[in-house]
Amino acid sequence: MNPAEVVAVLERHGALLQGHFVLSSGRHSDVFVQKFRALEHPRLAQAFGDALARAFSGARFDVVASPAVGAIVLGFTTALAADARLVFAERVGGSLELRRGFRITPHERVLVVEDVVTTGGSARAVVNLVRAAGGVPVGVGALVDRMDPARPPSLGVPVRALARVEARSWEPSECPACRRGEALEDPGSSRLR
Repeated sequence: MNPAEVVAVLERHGALLQGHFVLSSGRHSDVFVQKFRALEHPRLAQAFGDALARAFSGARFDVVASPAVGAIVLGFTTALAADARLVFAERVGGSLELRRGFRITPHERVLVVEDVVTTGGSARAVVNLVRAAGGVPVGVGALVDRMDPARPPSLGVPVRALARVEARSWEPSECPACRRGEALEDPGSSRLR
């Protein structure tokens, strides 16, 4: 699946939303990727996971680590395609932690799989968890890259995404939609309890 095909699939499934949204980073944006509209179709989720595993096939990894909740499905399908183990990190008190008995052993090679990378905050947190456990992060794979090309975040590992979506984002104090009084939507899961 090439990047244009991935974007077309996301559009066809209603996963690319236009409006005024708050992102998991707290920034506001005019575009939101509601990836579960596509990932709710198991064969499609599997195709995305296969493509991510292929994108990192030369990196050789033993474990896929994903931030919960958004990237668990994609992490699972990537791990399945690569015959790797899956762990996921959950938010506890505002930070990501490995729970449920998940562990990464020293020197295990780990691919971090994220759904959508904008600021890189969640991906960076998982990369740091991997390093703190003694693992070796080999890269960050994502369904969608919506990073600002003028200021891409440094994650310290290669980042490869299946598609790129151009989207603007602003600090809330600089958001033009807020200034126009447009209603703010929060369709993400990072603030769910």
